[in-house]
Formats: sequence, C-alpha cells, structure tokens
Amino acid sequence: MHVAIIGAGVAGLVTAKVLLQAGHDVMVYDKAPDVGGVWSRTRRYPGLTTQSPKAQYSLSDFPMPKDFPEWPTGVQVQEYLAAYAAEFGVDRVLRLGTEVTSVQPSDGYWVVEAGGTTELFDRVVVANGVFCEPAVPAFPGLDEFTAAGGKLCAGTEFHDAEGARDKHVLVVGYGKSACDVTVPISEVAASTDVIARQMLWKVPRRVGGFLNFKMLLLTRMGEALFRYLRPRGFERFLHGPGNRLRRNMLNSIGSVSVRQFGLRELALVPPGHMEDIVRGAIGLATEGFFEGVTAGAITVHRDRTITRLLADGRPHAELSDGTRLPADLVVCATGFTQGVPFLPAEIQARVLDERGNFLLYRQIRPVGVPGLYFNGYNSSFFSPLNAEMAAVWIAADLAGELPLPDDADMRQAVVAQLAFMDEATDTHHCRGTKIIPFSMHNVDEVLGDLDVNISAAVRAGHWINPVNPRSYRKITPRVLRRLAQRPVPSPYETGKTATTANER
Repeated sequence: MHVAIIGAGVAGLVTAKVLLQAGHDVMVYDKAPDVGGVWSRTRRYPGLTTQSPKAQYSLSDFPMPKDFPEWPTGVQVQEYLAAYAAEFGVDRVLRLGTEVTSVQPSDGYWVVEAGGTTELFDRVVVANGVFCEPAVPAFPGLDEFTAAGGKLCAGTEFHDAEGARDKHVLVVGYGKSACDVTVPISEVAASTDVIARQMLWKVPRRVGGFLNFKMLLLTRMGEALFRYLRPRGFERFLHGPGNRLRRNMLNSIGSVSVRQFGLRELALVPPGHMEDIVRGAIGLATEGFFEGVTAGAITVHRDRTITRLLADGRPHAELSDGTRLPADLVVCATGFTQGVPFLPAEIQARVLDERGNFLLYRQIRPVGVPGLYFNGYNSSFFSPLNAEMAAVWIAADLAGELPLPDDADMRQAVVAQLAFMDEATDTHHCRGTKIIPFSMHNVDEVLGDLDVNISAAVRAGHWINPVNPRSYRKITPRVLRRLAQRPVPSPYETGKTATTANER
C-alpha cells in the first residue's frame, strides 16, 4: 500500500521503518528541516534532556550509543534518531521542510496536500506528536509590553540561553520543560523568576542520592502502584489487602524528596501526597533547579499566575497577588495542544469527543474512520517502545490480520478508557494522549491483539528491574514473518493501486 506518515519524530520514524519492512510504499512528511519531532533543532530549548534513562528511551533494535550519558541531551537524541532513520532506510522516504495542510478522504483514497503538491494514498498515519503546538496564554497588555521592548515566547521557541543574558526573565510553568529551561537561564540572567500556577511532585533522579528512580517507577512494580482500569494478578493485592503497603511505598518517595531537596525550608512542598503525582504530572526533578532556588539564583512564586503584562517605564508583569516583577523576557513552558488541523471537520468530529479528547482504540485507531491511524498518541515513560509496538499493530491491521471488535464495542472500550483516565489523572491526560503511568499495560494490550509477547520469565524480571525495550527486539520480525506468509489484501479490497493526483 501507499502510506502517508505525518511527522518525523520517534513515532513517525518507527512507523515508517516497520511499514517499509512489511513491504509498503511510504512517504514521511514533516514541516521541520530535520527529523526528531520534539528533539528537532527548531524546537530544542537549552537544558533539554530525556525524562527516561537512555536504555528505557531507546528503540528495541537500535540501542543508544554507549558513550551517551544516562539522560541524553536533546542534541544527542536528535542525532540518535537521524542515525536510526539512516540505518533502516527511512531517510530515503523523508520529505522534510514540508508541511501537510490537508488530508481528505476521497473515493477510497486519502488526498494529501503538502508543500504545494497533492498525492493520493491508501492509508494515512498521523504521527505529528502530542506536543506539536505550544500553548501560550493570551496575557492582557502584550502589545504594550512588546512595544516597550519586552519579549514573550514559548519554551520551544527559546533556543539559546544567551538570549537571557543580563535580562530579567520570567519562566511560566512548573513542569519538566519549565524547570529544565530555568537552570541555564539562571546562570546568565540578571534575575530568574518562576511563576508556578500549581506545585507538582518531582521525583529525584537518584532517590536519597543513590537509588536510581528507574528502579522505582520504570518497573512493572512501579506501574502497578497506580490502579489500572483492569487490575491483574498481584495488582489486585496491591490495591486490595496490600493497599497500605502500596501507599507507604509511594509516599516514602515523597518524604525523601522533601528532605533531599529541602522543600519544606524552601516552602515548595506540593499539596497532598506523592501518590497524587499521577493527577498532575509525573516529573523528573531537573538537576540544579532546587539547588538554584536554595542559592537564590531562582525564585519560585508558587500558586501564582501572571494577570497582565505592563510597560510601566520598562517591561513588567503583574502577578495574581499584586506583585510586580521586571520582565524583559517571558518564557512560557505552559504545555501543548494536540491538534490535527489538516483533517476535515467531519473527520475531526469522529476522531474527537465533545471535550476535544482523542477517541482512539488502543491509542491508535479512530473508530469509524477506515484507513486512518495515529501513532505517538500514547505518550509515556517508554514512548519509543509504545510507538514501536503500535507500528507493528498498524502493519498487522494493514494486512487484515488483526482481529478487532466491531465499531460499537471499540467505541465503548475507548469511552471507558477515557473515563478511567479522567478519574486516575484528574483529567490531566493531554486530551487522551498521555498514558503515564500505564505504559506497559498499553504494550501488553497491543501485543495481546497481535497474539504475541516476550516470555513470561522476562516480563516477571521487569517487575523488579527496569523494563528494557531491547527485550522486545524480536517482536517486530516475528510478526512481520507471520504477515509475510499471508497475502496482503489490496486497498479496500478493490484491486486498485495508488496513483498520483495527476495520473488520476
């Protein structure tokens, strides 16, 4: 089949690699000039690193270089993904610097408009990423603020810490990206203030200074500490008779974090307990952030927002408590929107619910929209692995070898999953695209559909040891061999082959 893939980040690249290996004709579009998605040089902010260690953020059959640090930088991850594309021939099907502006169903095909050209495809995979467009607040007074010399930008638009040298800088947000970018800014700025609407729990990279956090949260046991929609085996014990033990395990991490970072002395203890972490954001503490607060290089204004920007002699910002701060530069690390503006309204109405949540079975397939898939809409601690297994799932469905429920049952499953995530994360699931902390549950469900998995012994080992994506390296070739033994149905069972729009 002729397949269009929108996005050349992790999910787009791995989907292209798997579908090429399955014998399909693939075209990958991305408006950036390089591969990488969030790791592209056009989006990297200073201080950017992975949130998971390199072993857990690697693709199963392409480990990261041994000389990379445990938490690779944005530059290193982009280099790794470019090398992956070259290794598996994906670089030959890339159309970089090409923005997709329209994807329309037409007579059994998909008409894709990109870069001023139009082409027909049998299938489309949306892999533009759940962090595709920064969400920047609309602050009153912005025009006057910028006229007075003030500058406001999204975190992904701030690429060089030198842009903050000797300036008064406000960083809006308290998530990982906000804390990451704050540290290099604080090293050169005249002042660095963080405006945090709410406090979030931060997990130390090394709990107590020695125990790597991956031993706690990147194991199947760590995932089981959070109740899933369909608890299995030992999970039933943890959320039943063992509930007190489970809570103590989680909240002890919070107690250690408070002591390790001196949060009480800094008046930065989040409300609630560490077990509430999934209801906000499971964030890894940025090295140097709390040290900078302790040293006075960083000031955190907790439970505050910017109410307006001012040009009172020089650029200022007014906070919700009436405080006014000098603000030559305002960097907004305030999250992202998940958008598919290239899809027509009638397709978006099937893909999204009334709240804007994505209705995707297994985080992959919209119900009632044949020929359209999503990948990368399963953001997790193991995003590359989740994307890789989703790519294999897509390959199997393209071959007609994936037994699925009917549309009504799939929709019911999607709605139930969203309702559960609403409760589990207090609706903080990025419009249905974030599956943290249930990463491996998603992998298991996807592989369950494929009737394949790694050995039970290896899975058992992942209960107490960090999940290693390399353990899954034989899944893709195993499934592709199985698919190769069966004839692939022609697109929509018509016997047609895809043509360009001009040929048509």
